Amino acid sequence: MARKLVMVGGKRPQMRKASKRSWTNAKAREFLSALGETCNVSEACRRSGVPMTVAYRRRRMDAAFRAGWMEAIGAAYQRLELVLLDRAFNGTEKVVKRKDGSEERMLEYSNQLGLTLLKMHRDTAIEAGTEFQPQQIEELRERVLKKLQRLKQRHEQETAEET
Repeated sequence: MARKLVMVGGKRPQMRKASKRSWTNAKAREFLSALGETCNVSEACRRSGVPMTVAYRRRRMDAAFRAGWMEAIGAAYQRLELVLLDRAFNGTEKVVKRKDGSEERMLEYSNQLGLTLLKMHRDTAIEAGTEFQPQQIEELRERVLKKLQRLKQRHEQETAEET
């Protein structure tokens, strides 16, 4: 097996042989692809051969993987939403069997699905029509700058503690 640099025992890198259970970029891509297709962590773990605890630990510890996870979930939700919107607007085909054995095909529209989608998008629709006032933009800018300054200070403290 190939040797690779892995993080073992805290923050000290050590060389070790890769095993079947080792996390690889290919395994991460396979997991994220399955997650994007299914929007189901259990299924993505099963398809990629990754234990669920390892996937959640990787998400917690690896920012790039966490970003990929969020992107996969976002894509899956968008796809699901499009399917549901299509069903709400165009209905789903339903076969009705009559007592005489004949069948009739009709479109069925789910009011519950339509109401749920309306609730989900009500705030977005309201926000789309709302414009920010100049003082609100300035307040938001100040809050973002303060947060960035706090993050920079925290990063500098962590860097100083490591050395």
